[in-house]
This record gives sequence, structure tokens and C-alpha cells, in this order.
Amino acid sequence: MIPRAPFLLGLAGLIPFLWGALTLLVPGLTEWGTDVLGPRFVGPYVQLFYGSVILSFMSGVLWGFATKTDGARAATGYALSVLPALWAFFMTGGGPVSAGTNLIFGFLGLLLLDFAFFRWGLTPDWWMRLRVLLTTVVVLCLSVGVIW
Repeated sequence: MIPRAPFLLGLAGLIPFLWGALTLLVPGLTEWGTDVLGPRFVGPYVQLFYGSVILSFMSGVLWGFATKTDGARAATGYALSVLPALWAFFMTGGGPVSAGTNLIFGFLGLLLLDFAFFRWGLTPDWWMRLRVLLTTVVVLCLSVGVIW
């Protein structure tokens, strides 16, 4: 079972992705959001900026998991942990469609890294249940921005 705090915080972390998708699908929300929040906080723009932040955040999470081991496995863990942040930095330019597509690949790659750290016994036992759920929603929301 996923503990309550990480589950609720993980769900709350989906809000910018869901909001971005909704503002693409519901024109009235786009207008309202642009008027009230500004153009950076609607459509793909909120998703792309927030997605880059989250990939960087997850690099830090993986780095923390790498501290739970030593030797070659720790070195591998540290090296792998920086990949999501580097991916976000280098791959989110070039417009909303290519940036959104690259974020989708970044989150899917992150899920593979999550699984590796899980298999190495460095994560909580509930980690993959949470990560699969969150990644699925993120990828679906980013797909709206790429397709729409």
C-alpha cells in the first residue's frame, strides 16, 4: 500500500499536467486561465515548464536512492540519477510539440530508471505502484498537448 502522504502529494503534483490538458480541451478555460493566471499557466506551456521541473526533481530523488548503496552500484546510481535533469535541460526546446514529445520520452525513461532503482532494492516497496500511476497520467496529459 502506498502511504497516504506520498500518494496525496503525488496526486497533487499532477494538477499542472491535468490543468494544461484541460485548458487545451476546453477553450473557455484557456481564456479564463490566460486572463487570471497569465499565458504561461495554460495549455502546453504550463505542462512543459512544470514537466522540466519535475524531471529535475526526480533526478534528486534518484540521487537520494543512490546514497543508500556504495561502490560501483552507487557510482552507477549517481550517474543515472542526473539523466532526467539533463534530458529536461537539453530536450525541451524547439517548440511545444517537440518539447512535449521529448518530455513524454523523458518520463518513460524515468520510469525505467525508477524500475532499476526498485530492482536494486533502493526504493520503498510501494514505489513502482506510485510511479506507474503518476507516469501514466503525466504521459496522457502531455499527449494532449502533443496531439492537440
